[in-house]
Amino acid sequence: MLGMALAALDSTIIATAVPQIVGDLGGFTVFSWLFSGYLLAVTVTLPVYGKLSDTHGRKPILLTGIVLFLIGSLACAGAWNMGSLIAFRVLQGLGGGALQGTVQTIAADLYPMKERPKIQSKLSSVWAVSAVAGPGLGGLLTTYGDWRWIFLINLPVGTVALWLIIRHFHDTRRDRPTLTTDAPGQRTRVDWPGALAIFAAGGLLLTAVVQGGTAWPWLSAPSLLLLTGSALATAATVLIERRAADPIIPGWVWRRRTISAVNLALGALGLLMVAPTVFLPTYAQAVLGLAPTAAGFVLSVMTLSWPISAALSSRVYNRIGIRNCALLGIGAAALVLAAFPLLPYPGAAWQPALLMLALGAALGLFQLPLIIGVQSSVGYAERGTATASILFCRQVGQSLGAALFGAIANATLNDRLTHAPAAIRAGLPHDLDAVSHALQHAGALVTGTADYLRRAVATSVEHVYLGAAAAAALAFLAVLLLAPRRFPLHAEAHPGAGATGAAGATLTSAADEDGGNGDDGTDTGCNATDRRTDRRAD
Repeated sequence: MLGMALAALDSTIIATAVPQIVGDLGGFTVFSWLFSGYLLAVTVTLPVYGKLSDTHGRKPILLTGIVLFLIGSLACAGAWNMGSLIAFRVLQGLGGGALQGTVQTIAADLYPMKERPKIQSKLSSVWAVSAVAGPGLGGLLTTYGDWRWIFLINLPVGTVALWLIIRHFHDTRRDRPTLTTDAPGQRTRVDWPGALAIFAAGGLLLTAVVQGGTAWPWLSAPSLLLLTGSALATAATVLIERRAADPIIPGWVWRRRTISAVNLALGALGLLMVAPTVFLPTYAQAVLGLAPTAAGFVLSVMTLSWPISAALSSRVYNRIGIRNCALLGIGAAALVLAAFPLLPYPGAAWQPALLMLALGAALGLFQLPLIIGVQSSVGYAERGTATASILFCRQVGQSLGAALFGAIANATLNDRLTHAPAAIRAGLPHDLDAVSHALQHAGALVTGTADYLRRAVATSVEHVYLGAAAAAALAFLAVLLLAPRRFPLHAEAHPGAGATGAAGATLTSAADEDGGNGDDGTDTGCNATDRRTDRRAD
């Protein structure tokens, strides 16, 4: 949890320090890469670290991730200009990718399926606390100290995490992966060409969607070149991975219905999450007139109900199954998102807060059971790769969602501004950021302009939420049409289990190779077949 806290806190604590950073280092035109560079590094390294954790074990990958993150944090604190700070943020992201995927995988290694909702909800609570406390802590450090302390604070937390992991975490590898070797006794070879191809394809694509429509127009030469380069790198990745003896992203990730359905569903989840996390704070401040702290509270209620719902989700999927539990959660989420445009204008703060409370509860029933279902359908030697593929698809969905919904919001807003009454049209701003800034100084606007702008922002955010509801519908269809009725359970061989455990593992593996439809497997609602991971007592 301390290791996860490094990545979780870093994504929120820096937001409030941006004005001080820009004032000290300059680089206002490129400061968004403080976030984008970190996101790129995390996203494209997730599948690489997942495969490496399956090959070399979880502990060395987790320790490597923490060390890289701490080196990046120390370097960020010593940055001398915006370019160096962005480069060191990318280094932080290289460590953050190892933290996010490996911690989730270790949770599945250490706990049997019926206990995983509890531990996963605790991990989710780390993100919830960071979402609430991060901006305030960042503001406190920059107000009474220096912005460099937002990076230096990672050092004591990371050092304690390193000490605890080295001392107490024993990575007992029960299922040894089959070695791909040229000689007996040689270690598994790492598919570095595949890793570089994945990095190039993901990096070019995410750069295109992050910068497109912001740094340059969507149909401009930079966007087209980046998208073309990403397509070529993706084609090269497929060719390399097909020929690799031990590929970074094996074909079974997409051939098995269980994993491919969840990947698509959580990609859609990343897409829809952009609506509340990016656009709701703007709505709360521009339309409802709330201060930044109060606007953050409207969003934070979702992060409070999510882990609680996730912790209780086992009571639901043990009765109705993982697939039906996920359908219930994402179906409810679609209704909540579609209800947002029905809120009265201007309304009260408790109304969107209540919707976000319901959305968090719905998504807790959706995401966690699917992650647990995938992790329980594979053995140790495949769990890191499977978990990383899920997180990778969710991150890519979130990046695509930011570009897509940003375009929707700006198109709606531009339409409202273009058709504004002639009396106020001349003094109107021309994009969402400028509108938010203008509303902060509403007293300087012509009479009637502020209310018109608030209504325009409200309409833009409503359209975004309708798009998010459509993304939730896509996730619903992915689970309904592609996921197996019963998620297969991987009967991992337990020391001393004898022939029964070995036979169970063989049968499950055979079913997985046949596509993993799980229709003849044991329903995950039955926990009698769960086997507790063998752990050494300290």
